[in-house]
Amino acid sequence: MSKPVVDLSRQIASSEPVVRLLLPAVAVMFAAYLVVGLAMPVLPLHVHEELGLNTFIVGLVAGSQFAASFISRFWAGNHADSRGAKHAVVIGLAVAGLAGLFYGLSLLVVHHPEMSVALLLLGRALLGGAESFIAVGVLIWGLARVGTKHTGTVMSWVGTAMYVAFAIGAPLGNALYTRYGFIAIAAATALVPLGALLFVAPMRAIIPNAAPTSRSFTKVIGAVWMPGIGLALSSIGFGAITTFIALLFASRGWGPAWSAFTTVSIFFVLGRLLFGHLPDRLGGAKVALIFAAIETAGQALIWLASMPVLVLLGCALTGFGYSLVYPGFGVEAVRGTAPESRGLVIGAYTAFLDLALGFANPALGLIAGVAGLGSVFLVSSLAVAGAVIIATRLLVARRAIA
Repeated sequence: MSKPVVDLSRQIASSEPVVRLLLPAVAVMFAAYLVVGLAMPVLPLHVHEELGLNTFIVGLVAGSQFAASFISRFWAGNHADSRGAKHAVVIGLAVAGLAGLFYGLSLLVVHHPEMSVALLLLGRALLGGAESFIAVGVLIWGLARVGTKHTGTVMSWVGTAMYVAFAIGAPLGNALYTRYGFIAIAAATALVPLGALLFVAPMRAIIPNAAPTSRSFTKVIGAVWMPGIGLALSSIGFGAITTFIALLFASRGWGPAWSAFTTVSIFFVLGRLLFGHLPDRLGGAKVALIFAAIETAGQALIWLASMPVLVLLGCALTGFGYSLVYPGFGVEAVRGTAPESRGLVIGAYTAFLDLALGFANPALGLIAGVAGLGSVFLVSSLAVAGAVIIATRLLVARRAIA
């Protein structure tokens, strides 16, 4: 029977570099989000062009993953607190593999678009639930290994793995889709998580050393609602790109849109690598304010752009700005959290991202159908500007307390 690991952060963090301790968690996060990255540039095209469905359905299929994540975040956080980070990650990877099976089943009925998209929605829902368990488990794993004083660093490196996966997955997914069709995306979605599961299985579990607190959902939301809303508003810009940039490129004859996904991801990673330490050093609210303003400018540029090079510049600003919004607001959300309820708080905080993308993507799809694809980015730029206001309020509140 495994013995509890007592205050692992104190025992290990002083003797090993933080980044080295985070590498296993980072590797798992990379594998989990590689399957998301593979589908990003091709799923809208598959639904819109192969199945012949409208932009609202495109947004619905894209958003269903995040809606499922939102519903399961609280459950995933409780599970990670009570059963441990590894257990949550293992469950998430197993369920993610099942999502690929439903992707494949949807191809058997492509001549019945309604039935095909229903199976896609089930697959996306499974992937969303899996992502909840993986992301919360990985974050708790990282915090247990290096301590809460490195909260911003953990969130930065975990997010970096996610966007490296997007940067690699987008062109790889486009190449697989072009050569083999959507069946290749389905196969990769099934097999990659299973490979990650084999990597995680022999690792030693970090056993919780305290019983999880019985904090209610409303109390947790009350503690994280303001940074959570900031995260939600800033995430709408990310959702606008992942869901509609491929259709924008296709409608204007600009060729494959994988370059937009890769540009967002590269500049996101650069932001994390160069400035990932800033939330811990300068404070989360100040960093969130600066970087949300940069993201707003990027979204506005995409809306105004008349040529692909300007869209890519807007994507670069969006990726760079969004890079530190999550850890910036996250430092504010986790501040003062007890270790035994940290998974619950992180799950609740991240649920705001899911809420934004789960409901904003279909709404943006309706806007695109009425006012054109370009209008999506006007609306998203206004939403991200709202995150600047939230960060300003948090900054003022922290200074008042100090």
